[in-house]
Order: sequence, then C-alpha cells, then structure tokens
Amino acid sequence: MTIEIQSVKYKVMKKSFFRFLNTINKAILPKLSDKDPNKLTKIQRGILAYRYFVLINSMD
Repeated sequence: MTIEIQSVKYKVMKKSFFRFLNTINKAILPKLSDKDPNKLTKIQRGILAYRYFVLINSMD
C-alpha cells in the first residue's frame, strides 16, 4: 500500500512540476504555433518540440 501512495505522490509531483514549467515557458519562450513548421530553423524546431513535450507531460 505504501508503494501505491508513493507512486501517486510521484505522479502528482511530476504533473505539478511540468505545469509550473509550462507557465514559465509561456512567459519566456516565443510562440511558434502560427508559423509554418517546415520553414523553422533547427533551434526553433527544438524549442517547439520542447514546448510540446512539456505541454503533454503537464496534461497527463
């Protein structure tokens, strides 16, 4: 039973961490959703992928 509680606490901590990270990303990183993904530079694609990764992990 304690393992299940630790697992739930870990999931909650992970989700809250990614939500916090997502709010920081919204404030600092540029919004690239209105641009064509094929015309982005490699750095912009990396930023877009990072923002997507954080967003998906904050929603789970």
